[in-house]
Amino acid sequence: MNQTKDIKITTADPSGIGLFGLAIVTLVASSQKLGWTEGVGLVIPWAIFLGGIAQFYASILDSKHNNTFGTTAFGAYGLFWMAVATSWFVQSGTFGLTLQESADVHQLGFVYIGYLVFTIFMTIGALETNKVLFFIFFLINFLFVGLSLSSLGIMEHGMHLLAAYSEFGIAILSLYGAGANVLNKHFGFEFLPLGKPFGIITKPLEKEKTAHLQTNNQSF
Repeated sequence: MNQTKDIKITTADPSGIGLFGLAIVTLVASSQKLGWTEGVGLVIPWAIFLGGIAQFYASILDSKHNNTFGTTAFGAYGLFWMAVATSWFVQSGTFGLTLQESADVHQLGFVYIGYLVFTIFMTIGALETNKVLFFIFFLINFLFVGLSLSSLGIMEHGMHLLAAYSEFGIAILSLYGAGANVLNKHFGFEFLPLGKPFGIITKPLEKEKTAHLQTNNQSF
């Protein structure tokens, strides 16, 4: 007689490490954009390991949770920072003068536009996660607006500042989000509030149930 055993593998919530990776890379990158620090030489390691690997690792763990939203978000932004670090290598001549001289910063502008469109979709999804995550995505939209327009040579100074301050805001909110996720899971209750979902977008079935209840109430 054949017996089937179900094995359940429990993995930790990766939100804390993913948001911490985002926080650190945006904090150090914004310090350079705002002129508080100079150069990207010591931004690159944090872009690769925290912005890239930490978020991509969180993406893998979220996939095991069957969390499409988290998997896609952490994966897309993790790969983004790896690519950004590689772009800095190209621009600095690490891979040779041929690549450095042929680098066209306008190409980055088109990448940022693509990420802006992607982030708009993710912001809509974040409406039904929590308020901290929503406002992180909300600011990421402005980051990509600033990056795309400044890279394309449109209002360069103003758009550079928009990107810089948006990125700094992302860092602060992500640090809070990382701490809240870790402590809330650690203590088993809401130690630090993340804010409930907005409840704006409901499933079609829920809408049908609401309409049905309203119809029944009107009949009495």
